[in-house]
Amino acid sequence: MKIIKSESVSPFDNPHKVKAQKLLERDDISVNLITLEKGEGLKLHKTPVDVLFFILSGEGIVEIGEEKEKVKEGDLIESPANIPHRLENTGDKTFKFLVLKLKTAGGKDA
Repeated sequence: MKIIKSESVSPFDNPHKVKAQKLLERDDISVNLITLEKGEGLKLHKTPVDVLFFILSGEGIVEIGEEKEKVKEGDLIESPANIPHRLENTGDKTFKFLVLKLKTAGGKDA
């Protein structure tokens, strides 16, 4: 068993200039913890793989392609590969979410 404690993982530099921690990196998946303070957000960008966002705390807006929705704690969002997407903290509290990048073809079991 391997337990990764987020408090022991240092943030990494990223183009969004937000707190981002790489919790796991494997051939089939990567998991990042993103923390956005009030008013912070990710820049609109694309990823070459399918991505899942799981909201841990707070609330915000997710934009994927032409769609834009409010999200909050407990929500899971699917973002297909190569579609522009971004998230933004629109609440008064810290907005935390996991980014799960599915590296296998179509996100299916190998």
